[in-house]
Amino acid sequence: MKAFVTGVSGQLGHDVMNELHRRGIEGTGSDIQPAYGGADDGTPVTHMPYVQMDITDREQVREILFRLKPDYMVHCAAWTAVDRAEECPDACRKVNALGTENIAECCGELGIPMMYFSTDYVFDGHGTRPWEPEDERHPLGVYGATKAEGELAVLRHVKDSYILRIAWVFGTNGHNFIRTMLKLAETHDTLRVVCDQIGTPTYTLDLARLVVDMMGEKRYGIYHVTNEGDYISWYDFTKAIFEEAGIDGINVIPVTSEEYGAKAVRPYNSRMNRSKLTENGFTPLPDWRDALRRFLAAINGRE
Repeated sequence: MKAFVTGVSGQLGHDVMNELHRRGIEGTGSDIQPAYGGADDGTPVTHMPYVQMDITDREQVREILFRLKPDYMVHCAAWTAVDRAEECPDACRKVNALGTENIAECCGELGIPMMYFSTDYVFDGHGTRPWEPEDERHPLGVYGATKAEGELAVLRHVKDSYILRIAWVFGTNGHNFIRTMLKLAETHDTLRVVCDQIGTPTYTLDLARLVVDMMGEKRYGIYHVTNEGDYISWYDFTKAIFEEAGIDGINVIPVTSEEYGAKAVRPYNSRMNRSKLTENGFTPLPDWRDALRRFLAAINGRE
């Protein structure tokens, strides 16, 4: 099997490439920059071919994919700056909707199975019931709307596709909430953290393992994939981060989303029902607390 992975300079794409290499699966990575030398922390991506590709350039996408003809597409590239999306809606849509459609069109014409990563932001975040994969999309802002458009493009063009909705993503390659909290703890003794947005995080290392597992199967569809464990708030997550990192003396103050005042509206309810994974024979991701411990060990050089 030959896999093609977009967005390899990001958290998920980097881990997917390394997981493919670990299992001896041929893969080609791509991103918008001319070359990719490895992770932000200096960890190189395992030696695999790399192709520069701008997913918003339809002709470039077609030339590359029709020339390489991969057996599988793993589309990790995305605009993920939620607040910035509100300021630059056209640019965000160009990446998340148009870019995804460019890839999906080629996959449909070539008969390539495709995996697309979506988000809890396709829902409006109301209520307390966990969202089901089949629930109707009602995005609140630009980011969620463009990811929903990407979902529809994949469903429209690709017969064999996985759509994995993920949330609160963290990985060793790139910026994320955990790194931000650890950095702030170096200079602050008091932090205000949102307490009324509820969900569960997703460790890209665990997700990458599931992704490669799924590539070998044909149980296509829409899945909700985050780490297992109790639903938590960002406030709860912050407390757990400091506890697991052994950081004392930080006063974490719970605040509402309204008090915090972010530019983009976030879903209050990001609970997602993950049971479809086990119902279809896939192994769920480990508990988020275990994932947090392993992530901290990895960034501190203990793994």
